[in-house]
Amino acid sequence: MASTLKLEIVTPEAKIYSEDVEMVTLPGVEGEMGIYPMHVPLMTQIVAGELAVRKDGREYFLAIGEGFVEITADKVAIMTAPSRSTKPKPRKPANAPNPACRKSSPTRKRRWSAPR
Repeated sequence: MASTLKLEIVTPEAKIYSEDVEMVTLPGVEGEMGIYPMHVPLMTQIVAGELAVRKDGREYFLAIGEGFVEITADKVAIMTAPSRSTKPKPRKPANAPNPACRKSSPTRKRRWSAPR
């Protein structure tokens, strides 16, 4: 009986992960699925979420996008879109002025007047 299974994660661009692991926990459409070696053959849809991988007695977590998984007795192959863009998004500094926020509105009316 094999004590590990091959985990492969494939995107349209490339194979991004290929390692021997002890166990995989997948985010399925019906809930989480735990996959051990010698699992029955299965093909199902997965949702975007967190993939837990147990390797060398330690647990690792990976973010994955939605896609499909093919499970055999000795292999888990995940076909997915990237969970997020690898290109960094430009960000404004936290103290940058926001043009949508103004200190006073020219159409704002006073509700009351102070007595003089």
